[in-house]
Amino acid sequence: MSTKRFVAIGECMIEMSGGGDGNWKMGIAGDTLNTAWHFRNATDPGDWQAGYVTALGDDRYSRRIANFIADAGIDTSAIQRLAGNRPGLYLIDQEKGDRVFTYWRENSAARKMADDIAALRAGCEGADVIYLSGITLAILNTDSRAALIEIIKQQPAHTRIAFDPNIRPALWEDRDICKTVLSEVAALSDIILPSFDDEAALFGDASPQETVARYRDLGVGEVVVKNGSGPCHFLQDGQATSLDTPGVSNVVDATGAGDSFNAAFLAARFGGAEPADAVRHGQALSAKVIQTHGALLRNQG
Repeated sequence: MSTKRFVAIGECMIEMSGGGDGNWKMGIAGDTLNTAWHFRNATDPGDWQAGYVTALGDDRYSRRIANFIADAGIDTSAIQRLAGNRPGLYLIDQEKGDRVFTYWRENSAARKMADDIAALRAGCEGADVIYLSGITLAILNTDSRAALIEIIKQQPAHTRIAFDPNIRPALWEDRDICKTVLSEVAALSDIILPSFDDEAALFGDASPQETVARYRDLGVGEVVVKNGSGPCHFLQDGQATSLDTPGVSNVVDATGAGDSFNAAFLAARFGGAEPADAVRHGQALSAKVIQTHGALLRNQG
């Protein structure tokens, strides 16, 4: 059996954290990259190749990001390198016990990943699974976004589209455009992995069941609604059902909880697990991630 290909599309940035005492720690992060990283570790390299599609600059930090991705066993051949460009940057501060994010991403090279449509299309060729998020869409201008959506539409029937809306209103032109684009891409997707709090805030869903029903009505075959510590709601044989989320007593850092859930769920589903068992895999990995600092489990892979 030939090796299958999982392709994640998105933006990865330089992360600066822990600067309360003025000593900042530099890391590399991005929602779809986190998922690709965990998917790589959750699958056998003989069964799956993971690849990442984005654009980086030609500066030292872009090289550092590319090396980090490659060292994780993720294929970097589809990463465009744009002369004179740089990656985005964000800082994480603590305020009243919660994290506060400040971004510098307006000129991120990743925003230009669809300027070369042939390169973006080539990065998706041969994919058995294409994974993207609402952030992937939000950072692109109108024409580039439309070009990416057209590539998704043109994928062969065997290619599965997995989508996490990962709603970040501040990245979008306005709420109506956000709702329209997310719904359009959801309707093209085979699996959608939304978070209830985000969906309720944007779409006005009163319950996770409403979120499941709304995406099911758009024609999505598999809907899995993450709900923090609350029950996870999902479709099983076309019917809405739920599983309680096991409690975690030692929550250290919620960064990447949803990204890791997505990776473990997708790895299990594409490995033949039933939806309920795949949800349990997602919950288990997410529980490990939130009990450590950062979005990745450094002792893996």
